[in-house]
Amino acid sequence: MAHVSAAERRPQLIAAAIELMAREGVAAGSTRAIAAELGVAQATVHYTFGTKADLYRAVLETLTADLLAGVQQAAARADSLEEALRATADTIWTDLVDRPDLNLLWFELVALSMRTPELREVVVRYHQEIAEIAAGALRDVARRSGCTYALPPEELARFVMNGLDGLCMSLVVAGTKPDAGTRRALDQLLAAAAALAAGPDAP
Repeated sequence: MAHVSAAERRPQLIAAAIELMAREGVAAGSTRAIAAELGVAQATVHYTFGTKADLYRAVLETLTADLLAGVQQAAARADSLEEALRATADTIWTDLVDRPDLNLLWFELVALSMRTPELREVVVRYHQEIAEIAAGALRDVARRSGCTYALPPEELARFVMNGLDGLCMSLVVAGTKPDAGTRRALDQLLAAAAALAAGPDAP
């Protein structure tokens, strides 16, 4: 069998771990099971990642990277706050609809991170990064459109993020797929964010 470098093997193992845990849950994601999923020796997993926590961290970062990139691209094309919020809503909605198993896996790993310091660092960094991206996108929209906000962009970003986290968590807890009611709740959240940005004196 041809030798495969750790750099080449790493994305393969991450993909195998995501496939396995999305299908069977985080508890099924032992290094032995992940190795079997890809058809390699268990030692290959340990050699590539060091510990299972390192592998889980890579899975979290991979799941996070896709959504962050989508939100960044959507917001960068917007010329008004409403357009930016709508683009963000569409991106998140598509992710919820197209990847329900991966979103459930994300929340499982977040819950696990509460007792795993190494994973907790990843989750904290995710929230910091997405808050910075959201606030930066709001500032960019303000520059392009000439609008001003009644609240600092950082506060508006936190409002939207906390609302989105709650909406996604409610889907996970209820064990339901996104439906028309979920979409309305998402739209209402972003309408509330637009109203906060406009301020109480806006028409």
